[in-house]
Amino acid sequence: METEFIRINKFLSEAGVCSRRGADRLVEEGRVTIDGKVAVLGDQILPGQKVLVDGREVQDEKILLAFHKPKGIVCTAEKREKNNIIDYLHYPKRIYPVGRLDKDSEGLILLTNDGELGNEILRARNFHEKEYLVTVDQPFNAAFLKKMREGVELKELGVTTRPCKVEAAGAKAFRIILTQGLNRQIRRMCAELGYRVVTLKRVRIMNIHLGKLNTGDFRRATPQELEELEWQLEQARMEREEADLPEEQDE
Repeated sequence: METEFIRINKFLSEAGVCSRRGADRLVEEGRVTIDGKVAVLGDQILPGQKVLVDGREVQDEKILLAFHKPKGIVCTAEKREKNNIIDYLHYPKRIYPVGRLDKDSEGLILLTNDGELGNEILRARNFHEKEYLVTVDQPFNAAFLKKMREGVELKELGVTTRPCKVEAAGAKAFRIILTQGLNRQIRRMCAELGYRVVTLKRVRIMNIHLGKLNTGDFRRATPQELEELEWQLEQARMEREEADLPEEQDE
């Protein structure tokens, strides 16, 4: 996931403290600190850093969006990339995608302005669930589903996928729940078994569901969804600390 720096004056302006020019004056007067260090003009910050003005913390509103990404949109905060997700959404606050969804795929992707939240969702050791609805180019049998469930060796990446949940949803369609996010994982898994993915839609990330959200539309996560999400992340964090697992992120 790409992380976006933001100048301190822009941060203070977007947080509603004052104008950018007014923020520069606050900085020049030594009234702004970043993680306890007095800020200077031109300083840049990352999501999650603690900013104080006159000793009071500036609260940057936590944003979590659920977006139904259409095919053809690229999940990057790099605005030089054609058809990037940030330009498509044109959201008034600075946000960035949490992870990726292939350009050729559609469905649910989350966007946030909270770096810590995004990183926690992406930690592969947390085994967070992501659910997809997939159609392939030919009918499959029980042996195909069994191999998908047990793990497929991806020779190109030199790894075998984690065991996962898979169930048929039609002669050529299936639902799959992954707990990892290797590059183009489902497409590679199917290709190794002689199938080509025709359509791929992500319908759930942890407790956030795509539901009836129309293609190209987005919504704010509800307070209940955010509370449940943060509870799940905290549980995973505690389990990781108890097991003393090393840090690892999905792609």
